[in-house]
Amino acid sequence: MTEHPANEHPANEHPATEYIASAMAAASVPTETPGRYIAQLCKHFAHRVPAECEPPSFEATRGRIEFPEVGVCVLRANSGSLELELTAKDEASLHQLEDVVARHLVRFAWREPPTVTWR
Repeated sequence: MTEHPANEHPANEHPATEYIASAMAAASVPTETPGRYIAQLCKHFAHRVPAECEPPSFEATRGRIEFPEVGVCVLRANSGSLELELTAKDEASLHQLEDVVARHLVRFAWREPPTVTWR
């Protein structure tokens, strides 16, 4: 990666999330279109933070969103559900990630409003 002054990164280059995860949460969200939501969430967050999904379409089977200095969200499509796993540097950051990811998922899934219950 090309070196840039602090806080100055080109749009396609994001600094890696560097922290030791000490807090984790997971949720299983019932939906018939998990790939659609993986793709929408990754595309949305990719404008500001490192995010990618495979394959890059509404048939995505997995995705990863890095929130620098906060944590990571890993998304997986299962038959009939979207699996979300969060890892964060501390409990406060974990609660922040839970809120941000759930709010965005609810916004994108307005046709079938999901219930996101973190465990």
